[in-house]
Amino acid sequence: MQLILLSGGSGKRLWPLSNDSYSKQFLRLLPTPDGNRESMLQRVVRQIGESGLGAEITVATGEGQRDAISSQLGDSVNVVTEPERRDTFPAIALACLYLEKEKGCTRDEIIVIMPSDPYTDENYFRTIGQMADAVEHGVADLVLMGIEPTYVSTKYGYIIPQSTQEAAYMVECFTEKPNTERARELINGGALWNGGVFAFRLGYLTDIVRKYVQAGSFQEVRNRYGELPKISFDYEVAEKAQSVAVVPFHGVWKDLGTWDVLSEVLGSRTIGNVSLDENSRDTHVVNSLDIPCVCVGTANLIVAAGSDGILVANKNSSERIKPLVSQLNDRPMYEERRWGTYKVVDRHEASDKQCQSLTKHLCIKAGKNISYQVHAHRDEVWTFVDGIGKLVIDGKITDVKSGDVVYIRKGQKHAAKAITDLHFVEVQMGDRLIEEDIERFEWDWSTFEPNSAK
Repeated sequence: MQLILLSGGSGKRLWPLSNDSYSKQFLRLLPTPDGNRESMLQRVVRQIGESGLGAEITVATGEGQRDAISSQLGDSVNVVTEPERRDTFPAIALACLYLEKEKGCTRDEIIVIMPSDPYTDENYFRTIGQMADAVEHGVADLVLMGIEPTYVSTKYGYIIPQSTQEAAYMVECFTEKPNTERARELINGGALWNGGVFAFRLGYLTDIVRKYVQAGSFQEVRNRYGELPKISFDYEVAEKAQSVAVVPFHGVWKDLGTWDVLSEVLGSRTIGNVSLDENSRDTHVVNSLDIPCVCVGTANLIVAAGSDGILVANKNSSERIKPLVSQLNDRPMYEERRWGTYKVVDRHEASDKQCQSLTKHLCIKAGKNISYQVHAHRDEVWTFVDGIGKLVIDGKITDVKSGDVVYIRKGQKHAAKAITDLHFVEVQMGDRLIEEDIERFEWDWSTFEPNSAK
């Protein structure tokens, strides 16, 4: 069995801790069995490993999320990135063709598609096993998971079962996000929420894809990605399928897409540097900043403080933040990369608008390195504040440690590698301070010799 996890999202609903490059599934907020914190993505991958399914995992995502996935999961999963954001059908198609052409999976391989961020229990993965069994025994070409509704919701699509066959029900039809009255009618009639989990044989999906793209290699498929229709998997595959079944899921299932729902599973009323007085009621505070957050006499509030901003919201209204946050067009102030993390701590623009400055705090994890790179629009001053590492500027290697300061001028190739966790403050100065001002080159740290540019 192959499990494909869909990792996308724009990061608006759990602002300010999530942003366009650090979506909700990467937030390390959920309590772990050993008392630490993990992300939604880490939790799901851990649960898959504990489930006994024996499945290999592939994450389908955008290029902007590759570093966060690598940082959190290492090399334990395959990662397939879209050349451009389109929709769930092309993303799933690309991942399936990766499994066929790069991993050598056969047409009979059972594929399960699922989101990367459900908050659920072990029954969820037992249900996935039942879905795979249904495909294996030919119950239907496409098998879905149906979530037993716990309340009347207009946020989800509904699956209407028709008849029973073994552990699965044949599907009569789908209804996409009905109004409240219609949703109540559907639930009373036995309808299930569409949980976005699908099982099928690999050949079933690749035959559909070949109607749009026929290619001999995975790279050719990726180069022709724009030829795949920009459409959801539900519309392109599920609603057109002639043989569809659903396996009901009964157990814990939450969509942690809003702060009020997330607060139910945090395991603590406060996270981070927080003081909450005894008169505060039903208030949850998450503070990822170094400065303290103090709440006195609060009631029914969500307070979240991060590098991108501060949110104070009534729990009953927390789902309404997205329109307001969508009006903010600022750059991400915190990112998790394959090599570590950075956060922006200060910005300034000169009165003549000709020069800008930006200050970051970076941490490169021990054994990791940032790429050998050059900038066209900025100089950088690096002040090392903790740890030891190696620095290369224009091919010259030096050791660096706490207290060292280096000046990197625009046009100079440079990189750093951490021997121990390496913390430094970077001050950028120039006329355009954007993440895209970067050209990367190859550098072989084992020989300390630069190779040709990419």
